[in-house]
Amino acid sequence: MTTPGPDDTVADALARRVPARRRGPANLGLAEGLRELGEVDRAVYEAVARTPTGALDGPVRRLSGAADKSRLWLAIAAVIAVAGGRRGRRAALEGVVAIAVTSATVNLGVKPIARRGRPDRARPALFEGRHVPMPRSASFPSGHSASAFAFAYAVGRHLPVLAVPIRLLAVAVAYSRVHTGVHYPGDVVIGSVTGAGTAAMVAAVADRATRARASGRAG
Repeated sequence: MTTPGPDDTVADALARRVPARRRGPANLGLAEGLRELGEVDRAVYEAVARTPTGALDGPVRRLSGAADKSRLWLAIAAVIAVAGGRRGRRAALEGVVAIAVTSATVNLGVKPIARRGRPDRARPALFEGRHVPMPRSASFPSGHSASAFAFAYAVGRHLPVLAVPIRLLAVAVAYSRVHTGVHYPGDVVIGSVTGAGTAAMVAAVADRATRARASGRAG
């Protein structure tokens, strides 16, 4: 199997994995569509990398750094748990569990399989002030984005008043990974969807456990 290069996209990798003997018209169309999606992914990344944004670079870089190892979300969880009463404690606990499950899914399950290379920042490195250290893990999907949307889903469903601001913050964190040059847009989109989906499964398990406890007390 060909090892992905630094500019490789997941669409490129999937397109190459269509076996040559099976490349009929339908599969050729699929491979071409995936290749074009990869080109769009790279083009959007390059557009962001080459756009001067001096006023944004510092704040976006700091936001991206604050989300390292989910520190931002753990800090918010602590505040919610202290100030939000019983509902806040439940939201904080579920948010932290959602982050843990999502991180394990992304870092232990998906990244080792996808093995997508990180973007090449050397070529479009026009604005060094926005850069954060390049992670050593695979690029796809974005773990920061997955954790952000997992936490936002959990908190938003328990504390509706925070649903919009916490999700806007998650969007900002996801974008920051493209802005700082460590992810392609496709990485953060799929990471965000993965995080929200994993959090929904965690929520379903939590709700089932809550109903079971309530039934046990009633019985």
